[in-house]
Amino acid sequence: MTPERPDLLLIGRKDVEALLEGNEANILERVADAYVAHDAGRSAVPHSLFLRFPERPRDRIIALPAWLGTPFDTAGVKWIASFPGNLAQGEERASAVVILNTMHTGRPQAVLEGSVISAWRTAASAALAARCLRTDPRCASLGFIGCGLINATVARFLRAVVEGVGGVVVYDLDPARAAHFVQVCEKLLPGAGVRCAGSAAEVLRETSLVSIATTAAEPHIASFDGVDPNALVLHLSLRDLEPSLILGARNVVDDEDHVCRARTSLELASERVGHRRFIDATLGGILRGAPSPPEDGVRPIVFSPFGLGALDIAVSQWVLERARATRRGVACPGFFEGSWAQIPTPGLSNPT
Repeated sequence: MTPERPDLLLIGRKDVEALLEGNEANILERVADAYVAHDAGRSAVPHSLFLRFPERPRDRIIALPAWLGTPFDTAGVKWIASFPGNLAQGEERASAVVILNTMHTGRPQAVLEGSVISAWRTAASAALAARCLRTDPRCASLGFIGCGLINATVARFLRAVVEGVGGVVVYDLDPARAAHFVQVCEKLLPGAGVRCAGSAAEVLRETSLVSIATTAAEPHIASFDGVDPNALVLHLSLRDLEPSLILGARNVVDDEDHVCRARTSLELASERVGHRRFIDATLGGILRGAPSPPEDGVRPIVFSPFGLGALDIAVSQWVLERARATRRGVACPGFFEGSWAQIPTPGLSNPT
């Protein structure tokens, strides 16, 4: 039987946000299932392609293709631009689209606004790490370095996995962004007590669970002096920590091969010592039952997720399913109509 060929569906940001709203628990488990499938070998995740501009070294556009097998059976690609200069103009740093392909014919079946999906999958992976790598679900102090969309979404997800947040400390190079982020956290974590710090080092010293999501292109944090030896550092932006800190930590990643690329702190660390044995575990392996690095009272845990395209397509598929069920999005009928094989060619008989 010939598979149905549905219209291409366009799902914009407002629809994506509406469909995701209130579904943190569902997305958390969706991302966990994607990690498990990837760790079990039921995925194909080529290396991300970085499009860089010689005259604009801070800007980049990245393509992240992926396929996920059971229980997803879906493929697609995220095309995400990061232009940090946008922030000074009052615009979002990142913009993205996700294209999902059907595995029946390979045809694209949906184009989704991807920056929100990217933020949600990143925040879900951070929350999963917090749930898996901390022995005590209570969190006396929570820190954020970088006050943008990613960390705002992380704060939203951490509500589901930590208890008893007694204080929140935030820092951003831009004081106005930090002040706005304080207001965001006060709404997301009422009663927690939120304040701005004067430096990233202050955040690290005063909190036991820290999320770092900045636009840093090279390491700028050089010391863990005064940091709780049992702290968990969610190193989401990957290039903030000096290699010596990585080498002195207990390290968990999403994929060892992916994360040691593109001049991340972990790639710099591996170049320094000539190996990757400082990586203790993968989050997917822990979700499948492998042990997490034990507390040793000396070294904090650093979770460094490269951000696999498999997570984007897993969340995008979830959004697409609900968009179809609730009739959201804009259909593009006839987008793929027509076929070379169906065009009459003089002197040739067309196949029937």
